[in-house]
Amino acid sequence: MSRKPSRQNGTRALIAAAAARLMAEDGIDDFGFAKRKAARQLGVEDQHLMPGNDEVEAALEAHRALYEEEDHPARQLELLGIARDAMRTLEEFKVYLTGSVLKGTAGPYAEINLQLFPESAKDVEIHLIDRNIPYEARESRRYAGDRRLPTSELLLDWRGTPVRIAVFDPRAERVALKTSQAGRVIERAGIAEVEAMIARREQVDDAEPA
Repeated sequence: MSRKPSRQNGTRALIAAAAARLMAEDGIDDFGFAKRKAARQLGVEDQHLMPGNDEVEAALEAHRALYEEEDHPARQLELLGIARDAMRTLEEFKVYLTGSVLKGTAGPYAEINLQLFPESAKDVEIHLIDRNIPYEARESRRYAGDRRLPTSELLLDWRGTPVRIAVFDPRAERVALKTSQAGRVIERAGIAEVEAMIARREQVDDAEPA
């Protein structure tokens, strides 16, 4: 029996573990970037040996359970609180939380990812300027099915935490958005859902013995 599939699975697992470590320790949120960097560090060039995002997520959960069992839940709750405060300030623009903070996989230096669906992207910038919140604007893209959507991004600092805001046309709120054409649909949660997540986690904390 050939041992090649076993070696391939072992290599995938090594890349997944290395990518998870990079995401946990270096604050990398992009699965693709983490996997590519991990593969380079391991000297793996064969793209067929690259693990899926689900494999990296599993490795990340295992890493956090092993190395951050005490600190990680507290940091996740803190990030959710910061995200909620930022979302309240931007509530009029139909704001959603996405990314690693929503998933519960954010590292110590992770950024908060928000989606906005305002009637006008300029209104968001005026809103930030009126509140003396400095930001950096850049262009990005997302996908709805096979359709590429040009997207404005606003990068800012909120209570010492980096926040990346993707600003979409309001019509895009009704469609499933992806980071790439072949990628998975981006999960998102509104303010009420985020507040419910915080309440559940606080209840868990209160129930735990001191």
